[in-house]
Amino acid sequence: MVGGRTRQSQYQSLHFAPKHSRRSPVGLIAILVALVVLLVIAGLVKAAVAGAPRLTVHRTFPTRVVLPGTAPKPAWPAGGEAAVEVQGLPSLGSSGGDTPQPIASLAKIMTAYVVLKDHPVAVGQNGFSVDITHADVSDYDNRAASAQSVVAVTSGESLTEVQLLQGLLVASGNNLAAILADYDAGSATAFVAKMNSAARALGMTHSTYTDPSGLDTATVSTASDQLLLAAKVMSDPVFAQIVAMKSVTLPNAGTLANFNSAVGQNGFIGIKTGSDSTAGGCLVFANRRTVDGRTFTILGAVLGQDTGQQSTATLIGAAVDAATALVQSVVGSVTVHTVVPAGTDVAEASNADGTKVAIVTAKPLTALGYGGMTVPVSVQLSSLGTKLERGQAVARVSAPGAGEEAGTASRTMPSVSFSWKMVHDY
Repeated sequence: MVGGRTRQSQYQSLHFAPKHSRRSPVGLIAILVALVVLLVIAGLVKAAVAGAPRLTVHRTFPTRVVLPGTAPKPAWPAGGEAAVEVQGLPSLGSSGGDTPQPIASLAKIMTAYVVLKDHPVAVGQNGFSVDITHADVSDYDNRAASAQSVVAVTSGESLTEVQLLQGLLVASGNNLAAILADYDAGSATAFVAKMNSAARALGMTHSTYTDPSGLDTATVSTASDQLLLAAKVMSDPVFAQIVAMKSVTLPNAGTLANFNSAVGQNGFIGIKTGSDSTAGGCLVFANRRTVDGRTFTILGAVLGQDTGQQSTATLIGAAVDAATALVQSVVGSVTVHTVVPAGTDVAEASNADGTKVAIVTAKPLTALGYGGMTVPVSVQLSSLGTKLERGQAVARVSAPGAGEEAGTASRTMPSVSFSWKMVHDY
């Protein structure tokens, strides 16, 4: 019996005990595989239908380039003051300090500047007219008697603005400076106030004008200040045209030679001389040259040459010699430089998975310059979309005096990889 009960108990435990839930390992694997397949399918669908992410671009080229070669060494005069520059290029400096000194007839440059600023005149026009009075003739006679530089006038004649400026700048008539000042401002005192106001506006911090002609030795300036004025006034076409004249013919005075004997020779195109025993020989000059098909202008000023000499010809000759030496020392250093060669990497475009495409210059950027000169380079980048084709313009590369060239994609940007799209949201 005992054995029978045991078998019955065993029978009950085998057939009537509660069942426990169990999953087959194969079934679990199948479910996981299905889930993975669904995720992969979802990723594939997403990658297939989603658009590409936008491309990015950043600059890789430096902001400045230093031109190779040796910096120019201006042939500064042994005495006095001097300053020189190539227009559009960084300053080449000055010599002799910045101590204000008499400038004699260089003052007439400011006189002409004020008159033209107040009474602009276009090339080919004559401007205002002034009727010469008995007082003007008396002033001429008095100045001539004291051996001043003057231009003959006759009572009742009429001189135009351009004729007065020609006599002022070419023949250096002190009496015409007085006539222009009176016409413009009503008196020499009021006109001188305008001269000083104009000087301050131009940044000529070491200049003081006390008369419109420069006869007064209290009218002082520096070479650097005169260079500032020259750069400004030479931008006026009428002024530039007048100071380039080798002579001028006026109704009563006849034909008068330019005191600036350098004009018309060796590239000199102006602008004005000044001379007396106190100021010495002074010359503000402009010289135009062409190198490798590029035309440029050298501006300069020399003051205080051969101070103490009495001869006008000697003083002006010394100033012209100093200016000529300066020009020759500078012109040989100016040449056309390649600032950015063709094919230079200036930027880099990237897509979302890190693929990069170089943006390169299509053509070289060249500019006038001299060794050691620092040239700023601008790279303006365009916003990119989702695609980039080979040769597509992405950047505008420019530098002063060099113009502008395009930066283009060196190759087509590959599409973002399928695998990257599957696992990234964007």
